[in-house]
Amino acid sequence: MLLRVSPALVLAAAFLTQPAAAQEEPATATAQVDLTKDTRPPEAEDPLAAPPEAPPPAPYKKTVVIDTSIGVLAFLGKFGKVAPPGPIWRMQIGYELTRWLMVFGEGELAFTDTSNREHPPDTRSFPLFGFGGGARATVHPHRRVGVYLQGEAGALKADIKTNALGILGFKDAESLGFSVGGHLGVEWYQVDRHFALGLNAGFRLPTNFGRSDGGAAFAIDGGAALRYAF
Repeated sequence: MLLRVSPALVLAAAFLTQPAAAQEEPATATAQVDLTKDTRPPEAEDPLAAPPEAPPPAPYKKTVVIDTSIGVLAFLGKFGKVAPPGPIWRMQIGYELTRWLMVFGEGELAFTDTSNREHPPDTRSFPLFGFGGGARATVHPHRRVGVYLQGEAGALKADIKTNALGILGFKDAESLGFSVGGHLGVEWYQVDRHFALGLNAGFRLPTNFGRSDGGAAFAIDGGAALRYAF
């Protein structure tokens, strides 16, 4: 005897089996997760390990140097009783033959007056200018510090109306005269290798600034400097 199966019963059986199939899918998805990606992070570097070797310093290179400074010039002796201290600007252009030796040429401009001897309105203001050359020796107690001593020789004169200083006993100062001296200084090299800041002080003997009737003249100067190496 054949049993007749109702179509409604077939549809009901199919509907009841669907939740079971849906419940099996998460298990299948979980089984397909790739666990090979879960790897350990790389080990950290040993803090006690020796640092990598630093590159060797660049070789020394000969170069042109411009050194300019501004400061104060003061005369000692009898000319100092005529002219008070005044501003001075100096500029040197040199060439480094070695790391410690440089030769240079220089020029300078200063200003003063006769107010120590003459009262207004007779006071005369005048510039002084000079030029010369010399050599500088530098030692480096630290890679960013230099201490130098330089010797220099040249000429210096007061640019003033003829015989304005002559009536005060210093006629020779109105013409170029031989001057010899030196400077001591310190330099602080910046991170940029081209630049350095410095301080300097100097002493000189300008032979033409002595009195006509005898007596030597001495001058001192000091200032702050800026150095540029090409």
